[in-house]
Amino acid sequence: MKKLILMGRSESGKTTLTQALKGENIRYDKTQYVKFGDFLIDTPGEYAQTQHLGRALALYSYEADIVGLLIGADEPYSLFPPCCTCMANREVIGIVTKCQQAGANVKRAENWLRLSGCEKVFHVDSVTGYGIDKLLDYLAE
Repeated sequence: MKKLILMGRSESGKTTLTQALKGENIRYDKTQYVKFGDFLIDTPGEYAQTQHLGRALALYSYEADIVGLLIGADEPYSLFPPCCTCMANREVIGIVTKCQQAGANVKRAENWLRLSGCEKVFHVDSVTGYGIDKLLDYLAE
């Protein structure tokens, strides 16, 4: 299984996605520090939202095989600038979370991820389980 690091703003669904990918019960759990697992690295949203902490994400990405940029389908903006994936020396995938929630704008979130440079984008909803199997299959390839 390839190791995936999850990056995104607070409340984008990183920890909930981690729980879903591990088959755990979904419960609120605020990530306060970088959490290393067998095939997942969960990062606090503040690392992506704060310029001086963002450097830590670059360093932690060296521990992963794949970088996952997350944007919730309910988010009003994207943290990720255009063409930012070119700075990574790892594969970078996009993950649109909260796809089946009321008011979700999946297409807009996917467009933001593609603008950032993600060629492969997964659509998931951790609460309902939608798309989780496709992402797991991709990590197992």
